[in-house]
Amino acid sequence: MSFQWESTVFAVVAFVLLYVLLNKYAFGPLFGIMEKRRELIQSQLQAAEDNRKQSEQFLQEQKLAVQESRKEAYQIIEQARVSSLRQSDELLKQAKDESVRMKREALSDIEDEKNKAVVALRNQVGAMSVLIASKIIEKQIDEKSQQELVEHYLKEVGNKS
Repeated sequence: MSFQWESTVFAVVAFVLLYVLLNKYAFGPLFGIMEKRRELIQSQLQAAEDNRKQSEQFLQEQKLAVQESRKEAYQIIEQARVSSLRQSDELLKQAKDESVRMKREALSDIEDEKNKAVVALRNQVGAMSVLIASKIIEKQIDEKSQQELVEHYLKEVGNKS
């Protein structure tokens, strides 16, 4: 085995020529494509990171919105409760006022009816008193007349005997 320098030089020249050709026509476009791919992947990673940050921010905003909605719902419920209590108190007050008014009216009506009954009773008592008095007077007059009549007859009978 002998070393042949011509074939070594030929191999080195072929290798350098192959390297230059590959570098110009293969490695350049290949590295360009790989660089574009790297930039695309980098931009996609950056977009994914931005989307993740936006998602986290949106999630925080949604959590705050949910908390705010819960607070508003609680306030609405509390206002409704207070309003219903106020309305029930108002209705109870109106009912009490109405019952007091109706009681006063009923007592007034009862007093009026009592006074009317007393007046009617007085009128009836007066009429009855007059009727009784007239009956008594009639009876007394009748008794007197009868007494006089009896005495008159007795006198007449006594005179005849």
